Amino acid sequence: MTSPLAGADGRVSIEDASPSWRIDGFTTSLTASSSNTVAAYRGDVGDFASWAERGGASGPESVDRRLLRRYVAYLTTRRFAKRSIARKVAALRKYFRWLHRSGVIAADPTSSLRAPAGDSRLPRVLTAHELSSMLDTAPADSEPEWRRRRDDAVLEVLYGCGLRVSELCGLDVADVDLRHRSLVAWGKGSKQRKVPIGDVACDALRSWIVMRADVVAHESGQALFGNERGRRLAPRDVRRIIDRRSTTATHPHALRHSFATHLLDGGADLRVVQELLGHADVATTQRYTHVSNERLRAVYAEAHPRA
Repeated sequence: MTSPLAGADGRVSIEDASPSWRIDGFTTSLTASSSNTVAAYRGDVGDFASWAERGGASGPESVDRRLLRRYVAYLTTRRFAKRSIARKVAALRKYFRWLHRSGVIAADPTSSLRAPAGDSRLPRVLTAHELSSMLDTAPADSEPEWRRRRDDAVLEVLYGCGLRVSELCGLDVADVDLRHRSLVAWGKGSKQRKVPIGDVACDALRSWIVMRADVVAHESGQALFGNERGRRLAPRDVRRIIDRRSTTATHPHALRHSFATHLLDGGADLRVVQELLGHADVATTQRYTHVSNERLRAVYAEAHPRA
């Protein structure tokens, strides 16, 4: 169903919004956010601005809480998922707070705006069999040696260090210290953290680094991992690696989820796991304790005679 406020293709365009919304200024202010986050905020705010203008609003000064509630209702009727609506509302809150701080508007209309609570989704944790088939099973004989070594190192670092895919792709050779078994990861907001590397991941990295110079083009600088074209490894390349190695449909982030959950299952302190993952807020890390509690309940139900 196409909204009467949308374009002919059923979508609103960011470019439809007038300069009075100051969207460029807002996105420029997001210096601590990743490029993906900035793009998402720009799209969400631009969609709202275009929708509001089609309804008669001339700029952010014309927006009040009633209009924002109408927009949330509009998104609901368009059958957006609750999590998507919550994300869009979060973007609008950040946008209008910035406008208020900048003196563009006298009051923040999002101060009491609520979004529908999204369904709580626990991270998927890989089973021991899934991890073994991905990390330990030998690839086909036709697999080039360089690719086998690179893929081994990529998967071992993702699971052994709990990196985000973007952090792994951004690694340079100088970020890895095999002598002291650690690496430096650059997380969200360009925050730096040191992460230990396990023995298996160290061995895989040593094996790959021997061949790295034959694969990664000089133009790619000191990129630790490269793709078939000699360029720095990209997230889509990592997805292809996992698709080749995994026996079940698996997202790259599942390795990070498994890293965190397995540490907590093994008795690691929550604050330590928070530091290893690079979470700014421990509440983000706490969701992994829910996964562990689910496992405890499952084991109890299966093993205890009175369960």
